[in-house]
Amino acid sequence: MIERLSVRAAMALAALAVCVMLPAPGRAQGAPPASNAPPASSPSLLSPLVEYFADWFPRVIRIQNEQPHWITPLVTVTPRLEEEYRYDQLWQAQPHGKALDNFGANKGLELIPFQNTEIILGVPGWIAHNGVLPRPPKKGKKSASKPDVDGWADETFLVKYRLLSANEESGNYILTAFMGFSAPTGSDGNSSRHVIFTPTIAFGKGFGDFDFQSTVGVAIPNGGMRRLGAPLAYNTTFQYHVLRYFWPEFEVNYTWWPNGENTGLNQVFLTPGLIIGRIPIHDRVGVTFGAGYQVAVTHHPAYNNAVIATGRIPF
Repeated sequence: MIERLSVRAAMALAALAVCVMLPAPGRAQGAPPASNAPPASSPSLLSPLVEYFADWFPRVIRIQNEQPHWITPLVTVTPRLEEEYRYDQLWQAQPHGKALDNFGANKGLELIPFQNTEIILGVPGWIAHNGVLPRPPKKGKKSASKPDVDGWADETFLVKYRLLSANEESGNYILTAFMGFSAPTGSDGNSSRHVIFTPTIAFGKGFGDFDFQSTVGVAIPNGGMRRLGAPLAYNTTFQYHVLRYFWPEFEVNYTWWPNGENTGLNQVFLTPGLIIGRIPIHDRVGVTFGAGYQVAVTHHPAYNNAVIATGRIPF
């Protein structure tokens, strides 16, 4: 009897030893014991995109600190890279008692998505025609002209690439290349009816509180050359910075048509103005506004004079 109990005890001890030595269910033999630490996660595909937008404003600050801190003129497109929303208003006095009001003037959203690069997404302006209507035709004759119809202007885009720049402490200059695009999305009578490409070179130099900014570009239509031509535009702005927020300026806006319906014609506008800004509102958000008066000093201009107002929210 004692021998049987001894055998049974030995067998029980052997079974217990085997159970202890066997691995736990669901765990490979030799695997380390489970830990309370969460498993390492694989890198997300969205991480670069999240980092890109998280670094947006610090990146913009770095880019803008590498260029002069002038103000954007009324008419001349600045060679500087800006980030803002802009709305302009034009009241033009045209020949023969006509007038044109341009709500928006194709300005819009300006962004700096990459190093040395800016894109401008223009918002088509609303064109309102006022003034003298064409005379009704005599009996039995057709009218020589059609009345101007209010409507939307063409859609515009602009891409800037900054080639050279130095802030006020390092030289106070800038050189930038533009490529503008215009799509014929406007209504009848307010559209060029053709895609237009406008390569432009822009540059500027500062001397203390004084600076000048210039652009030279040519508008090349995709078709319609005999009607539109390829006008050359040259704009220069002279500015002076006074009392922190005030930027009085004087612009010269010149256009020459080497071909098209206006072959050989040119027009020059002189535009004195005042811009006030950038007035801070909150963090990076500010406000800039201004106005100017544009007057033609050559014969046969597109319009005689214009009042220009601008409002901007830089951020």
